[in-house]
Amino acid sequence: MSSSECKGKSSWPELVGVQGTVAEATIERENSYVDAVIVPEGSSVILDFRCDRVWVWVDKNGIVYRVPTIG
Repeated sequence: MSSSECKGKSSWPELVGVQGTVAEATIERENSYVDAVIVPEGSSVILDFRCDRVWVWVDKNGIVYRVPTIG
């Protein structure tokens, strides 16, 4: 399965550089099929692919540093 098979918007490059909590709310507002999950830099995550999840990677200041995508 790939992000092209998932419903709704699947990538948010415009959110790099914004506060993680703002990104989380924006993602969930723009695609009601997903749950955005804030992940602090250096954390481990489950590597399975899911259409209903977006990892929001934030640095030590809570700022998004990686493009949030479905997966």
